[in-house]
Amino acid sequence: MATPRRTSRDIRSESRLDVLHAVLVAGETTRNEIARTTGLSPSTVATIVGELIAEGIVAETKLTVGRVGRPTATLTMNAARGRVVGIDVAETYVRAVMFDAALNQIASVDDPRDEHVLDAGTVVEGIGSALDNLLRQGGVTRADILGVGIALPGLVQGVSGASGVVPHWNWDRVELVHLRDRLGLPLIVDNPLKVIATAELWLGRGRYCSSMATINLGTGVGAGIVLESRILRGATNSAGEWGHSLLVLDGRRCRCGRHGCVEAYVGAPGIQQTLREIEPGHPLADLTMQRDFIRAMADAAGLPDPDPAVKKTIERTAYYLGSALADLVAVVNPEIVTLTGWTTWALGEYLLPATRARLIDQAPGRAAADLRLEVSTVRGNIVATGVAAIALERFLTDVGLLTTRIPITL
Repeated sequence: MATPRRTSRDIRSESRLDVLHAVLVAGETTRNEIARTTGLSPSTVATIVGELIAEGIVAETKLTVGRVGRPTATLTMNAARGRVVGIDVAETYVRAVMFDAALNQIASVDDPRDEHVLDAGTVVEGIGSALDNLLRQGGVTRADILGVGIALPGLVQGVSGASGVVPHWNWDRVELVHLRDRLGLPLIVDNPLKVIATAELWLGRGRYCSSMATINLGTGVGAGIVLESRILRGATNSAGEWGHSLLVLDGRRCRCGRHGCVEAYVGAPGIQQTLREIEPGHPLADLTMQRDFIRAMADAAGLPDPDPAVKKTIERTAYYLGSALADLVAVVNPEIVTLTGWTTWALGEYLLPATRARLIDQAPGRAAADLRLEVSTVRGNIVATGVAAIALERFLTDVGLLTTRIPITL
């Protein structure tokens, strides 16, 4: 497939996005500071800031009078411009988060899901119910919402093709249209891996480096990858499915149908399988809900005298994770790898040291010589934050400021 030629309109759009990011990251800034940060010319920055002010996205808040020349205006994101919503749909929960236009969190709703109920109608209604509850909690109506972003687990493909999500859901465009009709708002749908990369790029470590990988650890695992400050999507938006790369030849069966995938060893069910192998009769081995299992593992690991089987399970999981990350680092060669997701928040402090040691030991040559492995600094729900940022991009596209190519826009 030929790479679309970048037009002058695309270049202008990228410059607007650079300016927008600079204002968002700084909190308060000036036109001159934006020019220094982005490398854009002062005249280009002045023009773009004028466009963003005219659309109500950026606001001038105060004037600083210097000794020489005209007063300098301070710029911020116009938080009052409207609200955006990010919804993280996982196998075990639906979390809906409302943000203002500066991506400050305002309200959130967290509804548990029965991970064994997979029919599309139930999932769609759960998403709609979470949004309704969020609007009530936030004290706003649909008219106040600029857009909604939803992250669906699995492969979310482009507008022209079907959208396949996690195994056994098997959604297509029909289910997505039902979802749009249930929500009644401008909607984008994307893959969680692209979403966490967006959050890291806008609000996390991606602000300071041009190449990175953000690893999501939960029921499944995957990598949001940024190369040369751009999110890697691939030909069909499926880049980053590192969780389904091979870790163990002819190893455990993965839910994707293959054997030996990374996910089968470092996803939450894989971690539980490791515990079963270490101590088959362990009381945590038979917990049926994944989040309960991971929380119980964290509680047991944090005891003054940690459970030996739990400790060994975490050590072995770190061994698997570090080995798998070494392969990713060999291919992508990022400046930094960050860990995120609900397994990371629970077990990260126990996993990180041994994972880092294994990664450095296994990475070929000098691929990991200067690599940093850290827990993501994007707090709250990184998936909801990232998909809300994409929803904000979609709004800016709708008003003609950006030419962002979003996978599924409804």
